[in-house]
Parts: sequence; C-alpha cells; structure tokens
Amino acid sequence: MLDLVAKKIFLTKGKGVHADRLTSFEYALRDAGIAGTNLVLISSIFPPGCKVIPKSEGLKLIRPGSVTFAIYSRQESNEPHRLMAASVGIAEPKDNTKYGYLSEYVSFGETEKEAGDYAEDIAAQMLASSLGISFDVNKSWDEKRQQWKISGQIYKTRNITQSAVGDAKGNWTTVFTAAVLIL
Repeated sequence: MLDLVAKKIFLTKGKGVHADRLTSFEYALRDAGIAGTNLVLISSIFPPGCKVIPKSEGLKLIRPGSVTFAIYSRQESNEPHRLMAASVGIAEPKDNTKYGYLSEYVSFGETEKEAGDYAEDIAAQMLASSLGISFDVNKSWDEKRQQWKISGQIYKTRNITQSAVGDAKGNWTTVFTAAVLIL
C-alpha cells in the first residue's frame, strides 16, 4: 500500500507579470521554482511528524514532471497599481504525533504582513478548535497568539506570503505561495 503521508514540507513563493493571464501564472511558478511539476492542490492538513525544510533542500527532492502535492494560494489582477497578496499559513501542534493545519488566503489591498498574519491566524484557529483550546475570535491576532501560547499545545505558527502591486501597464500580475509536500 502506498504511504502518502508527507514526511517533509517546504515553503515557496513567486510573482509573475505578463500580458497573458496564464503566462503570468507560469512565471510566478517559475519564480517559486516549481513550474516543472504537475501540481495537485490538496486540503489543509499538516501531517503528523512532518518536518519543515528549507526551500533549497526541498527543490532538490522534486523532479521535473513529477506529480507534486501542495497547498497553495494564488491571486492575480490586470488592474494597474492594485495591491494584492497570496499567503499560506501553518500551525503546528506541540505534540508532533498529531496533525496541524495549513490555510490558504488571498486578498486585495492588504500588505504582506497583514495577509501573512491573517493566514497564520486562520491556521491557528483551526488547530486550536481541533485541540479543544477555547479562544475569542474577536480578540486581536496578538491576543489570540498569547492565549494559544499559554495553552502550551500549539508549537509554532508561520506563513509564507507574496505581495505585489499590479503592473502599471495593465499586464497580468500573479502572486503565488505554496507549501509543497515531500512524500
């Protein structure tokens, strides 16, 4: 039987600009280093025992043409000067025999930090609720983060976010982020 539980995961991001929408996306994938793979979008579970590795190490573990599982987000626009962001957030449990969560988030008009914090917040909320940690969704990100730290059950949260301002000439601009799973 195939063991399709990822042992490693790496984060990557990219940006692409082109007159053609699809080509802009291709350029973002190239910038992220994963254009030569067949991406399969999966849901947002951070596998038990999975280790986050550096992008440079992860890129060495994938082959051109391979089917590559990823949690990714993508935002695009051909509106000049439009601020956009794409983010993937991760929340890892302290007990690495349990699963964590990843989240995908895209926005217009938010900075990279705002979008990244929100993506982390979403992932942490999903993990907290699965672990039975009570929290007030109306509290600020920093207040919730402190509450989760006190619980001692959430090990770490992080995000990868790519933002960009739409091309001044009206070409398509694509931002892309991904958590790439290595089986």
